[in-house]
Amino acid sequence: MNGSSGEDLTSTAVLALLGRAGPMSRAALARDLGMSPATLTQVTRRLLTQGVIEELDRQEPSRGGRRGRLIGLVGSAGRALGVKVAVDHVALVDMRLDGRVTETMTVPFDATALEAVPAIAELLRPFTESAQGVPPLLGIGVGVPGTVDRPDSGVVDAAMLNWENVPLGTMLGASLGLAVLVENDVNALGSGERLYGRGRSLNDFLVVTIGRGIGLAVVAGGHVYRGAHGGAGDFGHVPVDPDGPPCTCGSRGCLEALISDDALLRTARSAGILGEGATPADLADLANGSDGANGADGSNGANNSDGADDRTATARRVLCEAGQLLGRQLAGLATLLDPQEIVVMGEGTRSWPWWEPGVREAFERHAPRRARELAITVEPYTETIWAQGAAALVLAASLDGGVGSVDPRRRIHGLGGAAVERTVR
Repeated sequence: MNGSSGEDLTSTAVLALLGRAGPMSRAALARDLGMSPATLTQVTRRLLTQGVIEELDRQEPSRGGRRGRLIGLVGSAGRALGVKVAVDHVALVDMRLDGRVTETMTVPFDATALEAVPAIAELLRPFTESAQGVPPLLGIGVGVPGTVDRPDSGVVDAAMLNWENVPLGTMLGASLGLAVLVENDVNALGSGERLYGRGRSLNDFLVVTIGRGIGLAVVAGGHVYRGAHGGAGDFGHVPVDPDGPPCTCGSRGCLEALISDDALLRTARSAGILGEGATPADLADLANGSDGANGADGSNGANNSDGADDRTATARRVLCEAGQLLGRQLAGLATLLDPQEIVVMGEGTRSWPWWEPGVREAFERHAPRRARELAITVEPYTETIWAQGAAALVLAASLDGGVGSVDPRRRIHGLGGAAVERTVR
C-alpha cells in the first residue's frame, strides 16, 4: 500500500477486522479499532480507491440513531488456492478474499508414493496460471495431517502419510513460483473458522475434529496457538488407556486409537454388528436406523431384518460411548484453556446425534462449574471444508499483514502490498 508504515498498519487492521467480522459501518470499525472517526474515514477512502473494500447497499441495524452504511471486502481483490492432502486423495478449492468458493476438485491420490510432492505440484499447476479478469492469486495454502515446523518453511512430519522432514512448502513454492503456506490441517480449519466461521465473533475457542483422526486447534487471543515446534493440539494422541489398542503414533491407548473411525469400526465388528468390509458410513447408517449397512456376515441389512433393532441400538451405544470418552477429554481442555466455545468439525459429525448424548453427559460431569454450560456446537461437514481452511491460511495472512506465523524475512504481496510469503533477499 502507498503511504507510511503507520498507514499500512492501520489499513491492515481495517482489512483484518472486515475479514474476521464481515461488513461493518465506519462507526463500528472506528470503535472496535480504537481509531478516531477522522482517521478511519481517511483510511477507508484510500482502501475504496484501491478497490480492496466497497460500500454495500445495506445499512447497519438501527440502535436509535442514524444508521451507518456498511462497508465490506471486495472478493475480487484477491484469491487463494487451498489444498488438503489426505492419504488417498487431494482436495482443492479456489477461494476469494470474501470466502466465496469458485471452484472445487477432489482427486484420488497416493500421498505415500515416493514422488507425491512433485505430483501435487502438477495437480496445482493448471490452477496457478494467471487468467484475465479473475482475482489475483495471493498464494497457496496446504493442510496436512501432521506436524509442521512453520507455515512459511512448511517442513512436514506426518506418520499417516509416511512423511518425515518433507520440505513441502519449499518444494511447492520453487516448483510453482508462488507463495505457499503449509499447516497442520486442523490448525488450518481453526484459521478458516476464525476468518469466516463462528470464530469471527470469538477470541478464544477450540476446534475439535472427529473422523479418520482426532484433532484440535486452539485459538487464543484471536490467533491459532502452534506451540514451540508446531505440535500444539495433537489431541488424538493424548494417552487415555495404557492397556488400550496400539496407535499409529507408536504408543497405546491414545484417544485416536479408541474413538477414530477405524477404532469405532473395530469396536462394531467386535460387537458383531458390522462385517470386515464395513465403512464409517455403514456405521452411521446403522445408527440412523437404515437397513442398508453391511451386516457382520457381509450381507445387506435389508436381507437380514431380524435383530435390526438390536444392531441399531448397539451402533448407537458404540457412538455414545465414544462420545463419553470425547466429552471427558473436552472437560479437561475446558479446565485448562477456558474457551468461549468448542466447535466440532470433521467427517465424523455425520453421526453426531449419537455422539452428543455421551459428550454432553461426560462433559457436564467432569467440567468445572464455570464451564458446564459451555456451548459445544457442530459445523456441518462438507467434502471441501478442509481445503477451505487451507485457503484461509493465505487469506488470513494477507488480511493480518503476515504477522505471527510467517517468518519476518518473507512477505506475501497482494492487496496492494499486504502479506504472502516471498523471500526478501
